[in-house]
Amino acid sequence: MEGPESSKISSSAARARALPSGVVLLTDRWVARRPLVAVIAAAVAGGVRWVVLREKDLPRAARLALAVELRAVLAEVGGTLIVAGPDPLDGAAVHLPAAGPYPPPRLGLAGRSCHDRAELARLTTEDYATLSPVHATRTKPGYGPTLGAAGLAELIGVSPVPVLALGGVETPDQVRACVEAGAAGVAVLGALMRAEDPTEVAATLTAAAHETVGRPGHGAARPAPTPAQAVPTAVTPVAPKPSLRAAVSTSGLRPTVPTEGSSLTARSGHGRPQPPTATRDGEQ
Repeated sequence: MEGPESSKISSSAARARALPSGVVLLTDRWVARRPLVAVIAAAVAGGVRWVVLREKDLPRAARLALAVELRAVLAEVGGTLIVAGPDPLDGAAVHLPAAGPYPPPRLGLAGRSCHDRAELARLTTEDYATLSPVHATRTKPGYGPTLGAAGLAELIGVSPVPVLALGGVETPDQVRACVEAGAAGVAVLGALMRAEDPTEVAATLTAAAHETVGRPGHGAARPAPTPAQAVPTAVTPVAPKPSLRAAVSTSGLRPTVPTEGSSLTARSGHGRPQPPTATRDGEQ
């Protein structure tokens, strides 16, 4: 019979199995240059292994169908789909806003959007957090204040869980700066959604993240990571298999209604001003 200690060990092993790292893609079909599943498939071919499904304006049935398609794409490479919001859409991974719910639902993986020390201090059983905005974003002009590399490193130093840097991260140099500050990875929206070649952009950003992990002094701003916080070795970009191409649907993925409140970082009750959510032409 398992005792309390063995249960704790099993829980720790489960968390160590897989946590978001490298380049984590956030979806937004409003700024995507192609049908959403096609963009995700291309980014996966470039090395992306973690995708956060947003699209909160869609009815649940449509969002669930989209989740099924994206999981099929990610399954080809052992990737993981995380759903923004408390409803995992028949999965086991969610990303929650800073406003709640608290505590997180009991699932295989739960992350939360954070923006300052107070929000980090509220974390309980979350597995990871995003910190934003690191840089100014075109999705939400004027949103901030921005953390910058120094502010990001300071908050990572007090975070009880691994952190993904979010907000305006678009270039390899910005990715390197975030990882050097101690981030386990970066969450990227606009740079991949609007890319003419998502595979090339994903490969470039992923390489920047993984090459920085191995540099001397990496993560000096925070304590040494536990096994659950360790970043996997670099993922070699792979060409999509024929079945992956077959899974890409071009129907029903273009925007049909305006997005309202679908940002991963949007939340109620936060002290900073919240500009209007971006329109169809907005970009991160």
